[in-house]
Amino acid sequence: MVDTPTADTPREPDISHVNPAADKTWFGHPPQLARLFTTEMWERFGYYGMRALLTLYLTQHFLFGDRAATGLYGGYTALVYLTPLVGGYLADQYLGSKRAVKFGAILMAIGYFTLCFGGETAKPYATIDGQRYEVSIEKKGEVETRYVIDGTSKLAIKGNDDGSVSLLGADGQPARTIAKGGFTSDGQRSPFHVMILLIALSMVSVGNGFFKPNISTMVGELYDAKDGRRDAGFTIFYMGINLGSLLSQFFCPLLATTVGWWAGFGLAAAGMLVSWALIQFDGGRLSGFGEPPKREGADRALGIYAAATIGIPIFYLLFVNLMSASEAAAGSGIIGYFVALPLMGKLLFSTFLLSVPGILIWSWFAGNRAEFQMMLAAMVLITFNTVFWTLFEQAGSSLTLFADRNTDLSIFGLFTISAGQTQVFNALFIVMFAPVMAVLWTKLAAMGREPSIPVKFGIALVGVGLGFFVLVWGAQFAGPDYKVAIWWLAGLYLIHSLAELCISPVGLSMITKLSIARIVGLMMGLWFLSISVAQYVAGVVAQVASVETVGGQVTNLKVSLDTYTGVFMTIAEIAIGLGVVLMLLSIPLRKWMHGVK
Repeated sequence: MVDTPTADTPREPDISHVNPAADKTWFGHPPQLARLFTTEMWERFGYYGMRALLTLYLTQHFLFGDRAATGLYGGYTALVYLTPLVGGYLADQYLGSKRAVKFGAILMAIGYFTLCFGGETAKPYATIDGQRYEVSIEKKGEVETRYVIDGTSKLAIKGNDDGSVSLLGADGQPARTIAKGGFTSDGQRSPFHVMILLIALSMVSVGNGFFKPNISTMVGELYDAKDGRRDAGFTIFYMGINLGSLLSQFFCPLLATTVGWWAGFGLAAAGMLVSWALIQFDGGRLSGFGEPPKREGADRALGIYAAATIGIPIFYLLFVNLMSASEAAAGSGIIGYFVALPLMGKLLFSTFLLSVPGILIWSWFAGNRAEFQMMLAAMVLITFNTVFWTLFEQAGSSLTLFADRNTDLSIFGLFTISAGQTQVFNALFIVMFAPVMAVLWTKLAAMGREPSIPVKFGIALVGVGLGFFVLVWGAQFAGPDYKVAIWWLAGLYLIHSLAELCISPVGLSMITKLSIARIVGLMMGLWFLSISVAQYVAGVVAQVASVETVGGQVTNLKVSLDTYTGVFMTIAEIAIGLGVVLMLLSIPLRKWMHGVK
């Protein structure tokens, strides 16, 4: 049975305008795609520029340990992808996509600017058998050494392969050895500036919820449901995302290294303001797209904006709870971590587990048999999408720390890049290969040989596994300093980028094609919710790869390399296995999709 709108329910959006895809004016696509492409490019400039810095900022400026830093990073990125579920709904029902995008852009820009105020670098200290000692840092050339100050003695810190820690005297010999678990390190940081950090992350999380699902929804409005150019259009749009990422992940870390953390975050904020200006002052180019649904009664926009700001203190409290839980769960492993899930974890998993069956039940009553089966296929793909991003999204956490600690960052011996800048490989390869993939999908579609969406998802999962396998293989050739040549890391990002192009732009297009029209914004939000859960679990995986640090520096690079490669190999095996399973499931899934390609 199909629901009929009443006076109390929103009317269907007006889609009576001529299909804009029929007017080929921008690479064979509607001219509005150019404006949305550029808007998203600058928004992603801000987001990925900030993301390239965040884990390093947490470990090097605030001196959080690996477990706390990667847990906070995972929680932040999880909220970034959770809020679109609400933002998509509010845009569908009240605001319209365009106004939601504008509000989100302003809130994110304020959040990035707030990150510029981080205060002084935290002061490291060590706790040995319950007693606290000052830690000093000395730098000679590119080498930094950490010392424990014990009265008049200055003892260098050296981690051992068995987990114990040796304190070396001036002659380089151990003056004292602390058993595994008897040595811990932390930083004395300003509670006020930690509060500023968490408020900034909260503002970005809320703002992203209004921006992220609705800019993609506006792209979907440019095409008829069965227009064969839709996948290519989303792939071009996805290239804009990565063009912004490419620029920001090079320049934001560069400014952070040469000028200061504040400069890197400030550049990200500037990019976000450009994105807002492009949508605010569109010169009428987007008229008729992303408009509010026609409803009776007063406009609720101002009330929604005011209510959205309440999310900032709520998210702040979630971050505080997450950090406390991360410290409490230290050393408990994955099983123990899930048993003692913090409030944010419970919120994410409960929302996802309720949303998927809830939307399917609604689809059963609101749609016909074919629509329900299409929605069921979408839910299966969304579930596998969660697995993909869980494994893929080590880029901003464990892979960035691996780059910082166990990677030779020299480029042909000519110059050295920073660990944050290694994330530019992913964006570079996306920009290089997105047009190729767009042409490939179009030509294969014309020939009737384009892989189905489930097969593309399966290829993506196998690809993410192969990328980690290549890096583990390359680790066998690490030098005596336990550092891997940067080209092995670049190889991982090359394979991951090709895998990403098989799932992310295709996934966005899939949602707009398989969803029942009345809830396409909500389904776009659910798509990002699946990525939110993945980001949170990715933080758990990164915590498993945690290693002992003092003042942001690893105490034993061999232990660090072995830890990372062990985790990465497990990821490779899981990804390849699940990719094969999904390819086998592609046959029944194609039937449920009723011709959607």
